[in-house]
Amino acid sequence: MTATRRLPVVAGVDGSEASDTALGWAAAEAASRQVPLHLVHAFVWPLFGVPLGPSPLAPGLRAGAQQIADTATELAHKLEPDVTVETTVVDGLAFPVLGEQSRDAGLVVVGSRGIGPALSILVGSTGVDLAAYAHCPVVVVRPERDAPAGSTVVIGYDGSPASTAAFHFGRNYARRHGLSIRLVTVRSPGCSHHVELSSELVSPADRVPDEPPITIDRVVGHPAEQLLRLSADAQLVVVGSRGRGGFTGLLLGSVSQAVLHHSDCPVAVVR
Repeated sequence: MTATRRLPVVAGVDGSEASDTALGWAAAEAASRQVPLHLVHAFVWPLFGVPLGPSPLAPGLRAGAQQIADTATELAHKLEPDVTVETTVVDGLAFPVLGEQSRDAGLVVVGSRGIGPALSILVGSTGVDLAAYAHCPVVVVRPERDAPAGSTVVIGYDGSPASTAAFHFGRNYARRHGLSIRLVTVRSPGCSHHVELSSELVSPADRVPDEPPITIDRVVGHPAEQLLRLSADAQLVVVGSRGRGGFTGLLLGSVSQAVLHHSDCPVAVVR
C-alpha cells in the first residue's frame, strides 16, 4: 500500500502584521497535522522592470525580498520549533504564485491584508481569489485579534457537495484541536423548509469516541449576517466554495466579501 503523502501547509508571507498573524496560524496548523510548513513570498517587482540589485543608497529589492523570507523563517522556527520549514521567493503576483503552490499543498493560509493602503486592495483580493480558485482549502486570517474566542468551529451547511467537504474539513480541524462543532443551516425569511441533514453529520458523538460534539443551529436570515454573528464566539468559520440555497454565491458576491473580510475569526473555504 502506498503511504499517504504529507502535503504541506503553505503560508503567503510579505512582512506585514497580517502576514505574521497568518504565519502563526499556519505554523500551529502544520504542527497539528504533523506536516511541513512552506513559506512563500511573491516578489512582484520584477514584473515592473525596475532595478532589483543593490545601489549606493540601498541593498536592493531582491535582497529585501530575501530578508522578508528569512525573517518569516525565523518567526516560524520560534513559534513551532519542531515543524520543518521551507521558504521560497517566487517572482510574480501573490494570487498566481500561491494558486500554483496550492496544486501541491494540503492547505494555503494568507492574511486578510498586506503592506500599506496602496497594496491593501491587491493583497485583500488575493484571499478572495484563492478561495474561489485554489486547488486546496484556503484559510484567511485577520490580524486584529491575538487569539480567537470560544471553543467551536462554525460550519456553514446547505446540502451541497462543497458544504459536505467543508463539514469534513471542519470536523477534522475540531478533532485535532479539541473543539466542538456548530453546524449551521440558514433558511431565508419566507422559506418553510430547512436543509435536510444526513445521519453522517448528526450522529451522536458517543458513537465514535474521538468525534467532536456537534450542535445543530437552524437559523433564519441572511447567510453572511448569521455566520458573522457566530464568528464572534468561534475559533474558525468553515464554508464550501460553492453551494446552493442560502449559501449560493458565497465566494463571488457580497456574502464572500463580508465573511472573508469581517469575520472575527479565521475563515476556511473548502472546494
